[in-house]
Amino acid sequence: MQEFITFAFLGLGLGALYSLAAQGLVLIYRGSGVLNFAHGAIGMVGAYIYWSISVDHGHPFVVGLVAGVAASAVIGAATHLLVMRPLRQASPLARVVATLGILITLQSLVVLVFTTDIRFVPSTLPVDSVSIGGVKVSTDRIYLLVIAVVLAVALWALYKFTKFGVGTAAVAENQRSAATLGWSPDVIATANWALGSALAGVAAILIVPIVTLQVSVLTNMVLAALAAALIASFRSFPIALVASLVIGVAEVELTRYVQQPGLGSSVPFILIVVFMVARGQTLPLRDYFLQRLPAIGDGRVKLVYVALAVVVGVLAVGFTPVAWQDGFTITMATALILLSLVVVTGYTGQLSLAQFALAGFGAWIAGRLVADQGWPFWAGALAGVLGTVPLGLAFVLPAVRTRGINFAVVTLGLGSTLELMLFLNSSYTGDYRGTQIESPHLFGFDIGAISHPERYGYVTLAVLIVGCLAVANVRRGRSGRRLIAVRTNERAAAALGISVQGAKLYAFGLAAALAAAGGILLAFRNTSISYATWTSFESISAVAWAMIGGIGFIMGPIFGATLAPGGLGTVVGDRVFSGIAEYVPLITGVLLIVLVLMNQHGIARETGNQIRWVRSKLGKSISAIAIKPEKPVSLPAEIRGKVNPRELKVSGLTVTYGVTVAVDDVSLSVTPGKIVGLIGPNGAGKTTLIDAVTGFTKVSKGTIELDAQPINRWNVIKRSRQGLSRSFQSLELFEDSTVIDNLRVASDPRDLFSYFRDLVLPTQPKLPGEVVAAINEFGLEADLQTKVEDLPYGKRRLLAIARAVATTPSILLLDEPAAGLGDAETAELASLVRRLAADWGMAILLVEHDMNFVMSVCDDIVVLDFGKKIAEGNPAQVRNNPAVIAAYLGETTDELIEDPTVSTPPAVTLAGTSTAKDGF
Repeated sequence: MQEFITFAFLGLGLGALYSLAAQGLVLIYRGSGVLNFAHGAIGMVGAYIYWSISVDHGHPFVVGLVAGVAASAVIGAATHLLVMRPLRQASPLARVVATLGILITLQSLVVLVFTTDIRFVPSTLPVDSVSIGGVKVSTDRIYLLVIAVVLAVALWALYKFTKFGVGTAAVAENQRSAATLGWSPDVIATANWALGSALAGVAAILIVPIVTLQVSVLTNMVLAALAAALIASFRSFPIALVASLVIGVAEVELTRYVQQPGLGSSVPFILIVVFMVARGQTLPLRDYFLQRLPAIGDGRVKLVYVALAVVVGVLAVGFTPVAWQDGFTITMATALILLSLVVVTGYTGQLSLAQFALAGFGAWIAGRLVADQGWPFWAGALAGVLGTVPLGLAFVLPAVRTRGINFAVVTLGLGSTLELMLFLNSSYTGDYRGTQIESPHLFGFDIGAISHPERYGYVTLAVLIVGCLAVANVRRGRSGRRLIAVRTNERAAAALGISVQGAKLYAFGLAAALAAAGGILLAFRNTSISYATWTSFESISAVAWAMIGGIGFIMGPIFGATLAPGGLGTVVGDRVFSGIAEYVPLITGVLLIVLVLMNQHGIARETGNQIRWVRSKLGKSISAIAIKPEKPVSLPAEIRGKVNPRELKVSGLTVTYGVTVAVDDVSLSVTPGKIVGLIGPNGAGKTTLIDAVTGFTKVSKGTIELDAQPINRWNVIKRSRQGLSRSFQSLELFEDSTVIDNLRVASDPRDLFSYFRDLVLPTQPKLPGEVVAAINEFGLEADLQTKVEDLPYGKRRLLAIARAVATTPSILLLDEPAAGLGDAETAELASLVRRLAADWGMAILLVEHDMNFVMSVCDDIVVLDFGKKIAEGNPAQVRNNPAVIAAYLGETTDELIEDPTVSTPPAVTLAGTSTAKDGF
């Protein structure tokens, strides 16, 4: 027991240092909303400056400490002012990728200046032992614990009781509102970046006597701090302290008592995964920020380009010196790994920081089967690809429960766990020499990269071309439309009956296979495979390469992979500038930062733009090889008929958020061919009721029935497929797609077979006649190939309804469809909605603030106020109901009853605009 307590105190000291770094992450996030992956690298710079001044040159500890902490603070402030401030309107993905660029840049600079040598740093704190309850404890751990506790309390008090803390909270909530009150968001953010980065410097300086001074160790320190900051929701300093201490103790105790190598160091990452999966939402909430991701290509392929690529590749691999051949091979194999990021991040919108870990896992399976079991190369490679797919599918568990930046943290944790427990475990990977393999053979031919580099290059080229064609096919097929829908808006995709989980399963399974193929081809270039090189930093670098090349384009990975170590960029650079290879990581980091600031779409898109510009100048001279615009969409005959009639009944519906009752015991019914209006002041619970009916919000009490069948337990997707469709108040269209693709993805069959067929032969089935009828009904035939982002607002409103109609629903729920429309457009929309009920037989529940619109189209109206139903009846009954008038005009029902002169106020018209849009 005494030994356990002794190691617990050691863990408390380590956890105290994690706490300092975690508090810095919390500061930066609270002040600017940025999750800083470069936090450990910033602290690392401070630690090296401290070592150089106080250890290497012998100056006093205080001098080195102040210089190191100040350097970290300056880097943090500069990061905000020079990088994050220009990106304040960018997507969270762009800002996180920018911090990855800073991480790569700082780490590369430190390696160039200080090398990767391990340095032992003496402790500046007292290391005497004291006895606590009969247990000897090192005093330095007590000092560290006291420092961490005092700092956490001080930060808690600073941000709770001072004006600076109030200003930080205000800026985090709403920068524009805070600015109107006199708070400068830039000053607040800069101060928090400087203070948070200074804490990273303090943590790094104090931890190096324990873990040694080494580049990778200090960079990875941020991962343990991330776990603690995540548990604290990046807001609570005390919780971050407690979480850090628990992580530190668990890490030390497991290292002492469990023989599994790497398990103790994996504790933070395991906690990250467990916590994020438990806390996340299956679908994002209504106010989830819909980020604009980098542009994506259309996946169109012209055979002449493929033939040209084959010819160039064969010539480059077969008729160049050996060093160039190996450079081409490394570039092509790395491009396969980056191609997996096109599927995961480009098409599905999930930032994965574990693709090199997946690549390494595939190489590990193949290597061990070939080396230990004597499998032939082709069989081992196939097993490696297929064996990695389940691991990629396992990533979907956190992908379903988290998304965006949170998912990036989860994948980083998973990849780091794989690195620590598998790749660095010699009992699984072989002795110090690695896994020994013989030269690979294929169809009886020796294709070893050492003996026959050109043959190995041809095989790699063939696999890369097949992978690129498969991904291009997916982009053009039904499965690609589902992925793009999920990438753009998970809520809208689910509302159309698309299985978000299924789409992510497919994306991560395909990405895992691509990454594994690339990893196997990289590993089998040598006769000794070392798995220690498959690090988390390589996964981070892979994101950088993919972003630089163009993470949404098939050609992007090829451009980006030239920056890989040993790749074509290194070979060319060494020929032009001797010794440039060691500077490639630094160049990569700087390029990534510049790219995110200026053009996050990558080289591939810019190259395409330049080609189009040249083509426009040359005219028809190169038209023979140009990719022609898509042909106009040929629409089949429309089919107009009644939809499957179904009745929606809501009984005693109650929805609560904590102690707040958003909908309180509401009952209503909607029958085929009828329109029921749902009105009420802002905040009355109208949209919440629609969310509850369609499955986006959990019902606290009451029942929802479809043709007398309770559907409370049905998820969003099942409700949609059974005939419940909706539009959204904020439209939530798929901005990256065309009008026709928005309608196609709504009407596409939801079969699983298309996921496999699209890899080889993507199809474009004819639009159902009912969808053609919707296109004609809403006047969208001239805009079918127009990007949604290029549509005028009125057309966007119509498209949102048409997309919901394209699912041919029995029951249609419209959430403020006339918002922002002019009088003429509103009148036209009213006629359309009436026809949907009368001619199509749909049961329609309509939420709208425009009273002229509601009164003209609705058969019945339900009125809500503060979540309660206060009136129900036909338009005439509701118009004259005293309780309804009170809800809109702010008078009590009793006052209205006592004053018989009160009547419905007339609509006041000013310059032809009626105020009836906002009330009676």
